[in-house]
Amino acid sequence: MSGKLRIPMLVAVLALLLAPLVAPAAAAEKPVVELSKSQAGTGGSITVTGSGWRARALLMILICGQSVPSRGVIGGTNSCANADGRAVTTDGEGRFERKLPVAEPPVPCPCVVHVATVTGAKAEADAIFQVAGHAVEPLPAEAAGGRLSVLTDTRLDGSSGLLTWFGAPPTRSLVFTVGNVGTSTIKNPVFQVGTSHGVFAPEWQDQQWRGTVEPGRKARIELPVELSGGAHGDYTVSLKYGGKVLAEQPWGVGRPWGVTLFWVLVCLVVPAAVFRVGMAVVDRVRPRRGTGRGRLRMPELALHLPKLTHSSTGSDVPATSTSTLPWFTPDADPGTAGQLSAPHDDSPTSPTTPTRKGQT
Repeated sequence: MSGKLRIPMLVAVLALLLAPLVAPAAAAEKPVVELSKSQAGTGGSITVTGSGWRARALLMILICGQSVPSRGVIGGTNSCANADGRAVTTDGEGRFERKLPVAEPPVPCPCVVHVATVTGAKAEADAIFQVAGHAVEPLPAEAAGGRLSVLTDTRLDGSSGLLTWFGAPPTRSLVFTVGNVGTSTIKNPVFQVGTSHGVFAPEWQDQQWRGTVEPGRKARIELPVELSGGAHGDYTVSLKYGGKVLAEQPWGVGRPWGVTLFWVLVCLVVPAAVFRVGMAVVDRVRPRRGTGRGRLRMPELALHLPKLTHSSTGSDVPATSTSTLPWFTPDADPGTAGQLSAPHDDSPTSPTTPTRKGQT
């Protein structure tokens, strides 16, 4: 009997010890949003607080129309006042507090304050809110018949190639499994695949899947996803069917470093090529030393020198004779130093002049 009592006591003790650990985990699975006011008019503001979110998570806060917490935002972010939304980051315990301006959504109420994660694991929560003076219309009825629901986590298959490294558009395949939880067959369903960068709203594209999903059956679906050329950074791929977002998948795209390398090479090669061409032009245009106009070559200079003649004999003397150069006189010619000069009238020792004898 004592042994049977010990087991419930041990279970109670373990429950008390694990209660502080289980409570935060349960809160993290179900994030909560609270509002300072349940109704306010355009131009005012409300304070939005939350708890149970992932630590250090980036959240987006929006006022959305045609929405209730049980069905979520029916029209997606197109039903929200995106221009007046606010971003907030949770603290280390997954809590936040942020002021939100009140603005009218593009569709009628019922309205909610919609809070969702921007990056990482998907999490969202809604709080009922009434925009004073804004129109209110009933929600559209849920379509009867077949209804698709995502059964497993989505994933992106594929990898980037060499061309993507040089700026080609990154491509992936969005793979997921859906099940028909309705009562009628769904044939060739049309999905909407959206890609968003950072906090911007997704850009949706219709993609039709060829196939049939019977009630109670499931199907594996692959849809192509492509980004623009040169895209890089953190992206989010969203899947929508029947106006409801079924799944979201983060996608981190690397920077195309090949494009950066190309421009670096262009900045280095083009100036070097221009410099080489400029130097070649300058080298061709500038005159060569000794061959320009107005300059005579050495053989031409020798041919144009006039012939010089000897002053006494009148005979031609080669131009290379140093005794006939114009800047030397015959008496001062250094080449005839120590030699007799030519006879002339003033010379007292000239053989042509007779010697007079004086009186003895």
